[in-house]
Amino acid sequence: MPPRPADPTTSSAATASGIAAVIVLAAGQGTRMRSRKPKVLHELAGKPLIWHALSCAAALRPTALVAVLGHGRDDVGGYLTGADDLPTITTAVQDEQKGTGHACACALEVTGPLSGTVIVTYGDVPLLQTATLQALADTHASSGNAVTVLTATVDNPTGYGRIIRDEGGNLLGIVEQKDADEAQRAIREINSGVYAFDGAVLTDGLSRLSDANAAGERYLTDVVGIAQGDGRRVGSLHAADPVETEGVNDRVQLAEMARVLNARLVRRAQLAGVTIHDPATTWIHADVTIGTDTEILPGTQLRAGTSIGQGCSIGPDTTLTTCTVADGASVVRSHAEQATIGAGASVGPFSYLRPGAVLQERTKAGAFVEIKKSTVGAGSKVPHLSYIGDTTIGAGVNIGAGTITANYDGDHKYPTVIGDQVFVGSDSTLVAPVTLGDGAYVAAGSTITGDLGPGALGVARGRQHVAAGWVLRKRVGTRAAAVAQAALADEPVQLPTRDEPTT
Repeated sequence: MPPRPADPTTSSAATASGIAAVIVLAAGQGTRMRSRKPKVLHELAGKPLIWHALSCAAALRPTALVAVLGHGRDDVGGYLTGADDLPTITTAVQDEQKGTGHACACALEVTGPLSGTVIVTYGDVPLLQTATLQALADTHASSGNAVTVLTATVDNPTGYGRIIRDEGGNLLGIVEQKDADEAQRAIREINSGVYAFDGAVLTDGLSRLSDANAAGERYLTDVVGIAQGDGRRVGSLHAADPVETEGVNDRVQLAEMARVLNARLVRRAQLAGVTIHDPATTWIHADVTIGTDTEILPGTQLRAGTSIGQGCSIGPDTTLTTCTVADGASVVRSHAEQATIGAGASVGPFSYLRPGAVLQERTKAGAFVEIKKSTVGAGSKVPHLSYIGDTTIGAGVNIGAGTITANYDGDHKYPTVIGDQVFVGSDSTLVAPVTLGDGAYVAAGSTITGDLGPGALGVARGRQHVAAGWVLRKRVGTRAAAVAQAALADEPVQLPTRDEPTT
């Protein structure tokens, strides 16, 4: 047997402050997900599973934060590199999945020997909270443990290692399911697989692991047994909520986790001063922010990247994705993505705000309005049944019902510019590129193909022709002719017979 390492209570580990490292194991293939996407990139509350694990760990402010990647490492590594809401992550690669002990050894090849507290957790355990990891680290330090195991009591412990304790409640060991006898299998306290280690003990234990088992793998659990065999102190912390320790292995569990996490996020918003009328039908993603005194009505989804101000009304039946909504705005039965909605603005019902839509303060996008890559100036209104694309609208503008900006000629898209205080009559078409100067008017039903100067009137439609008595001549014997004849009773009209020629 190798010589026993120095006692952690007298080594530099005892004087190290804080957490030396958090190692997040994320190399598994996740075959039960039945997906071409790496398991840890499947999303929960708008963020990949690994984001939740790393965000939880990063909040501990460890000296090093290490993710061990394996299956799909290019995709996972690419995500970590581009994630601007995560700190710098050190990555290690486990080319072959040879067990959790081997994965930790891969991490230490990158970090070098560690002293102080090292936390090991997993990239597919998204509901674990920072407070629980901090409590694990605190318990580990205050008890002078070499290893501290996070345990949980579950209804169905099948598949988990069981925690064996003496009569005094002290941890004696961990027995894996395959090695447990009938009495041990009845134990419902399980090993979560999350640990706090003394860095020196972990380094030494990993070097002594064996793969002489049925799976031919090196298990992190065996480091616990090695520490105990060396006479080290091994302790535990019991998780108050067992759901924190659960991993995601398939899409059924992913949906179950989503419900639990959403309930947390809804409750957090409610306690922060947000009125949520129906928590069961309200979905809030992890990074969404909502101001006080805002109301969220049933059937609303607030997706990743969305920020909502104070005193707003959102919903019912509304989906906002990566949107910014300023104070006092209202969005009713509408869908918006990458849009900005100004203070006091009104959206819906049945509006569609596409990427690049910017509604300034006190604007309106009414029923069945679609706006894409356009700015609607302060106080302007697009009340109903309109399409606005690649357009800049000034302040105080009224866009009549049924108006469209014809921005696409089949090959290219062109801009429309509408000045301040412009009035566009109903059922008009503005064929881009076109500019309407300040104060200009467009007559209803016009197709505008040329610029209008300030204060100009644009009329582009056929002249109306009226043929008096046409129905009486051309629709003899119809209901329309009968009511027309009755209406003209005071002014009789000679009706031709069907055999008479008409002009």
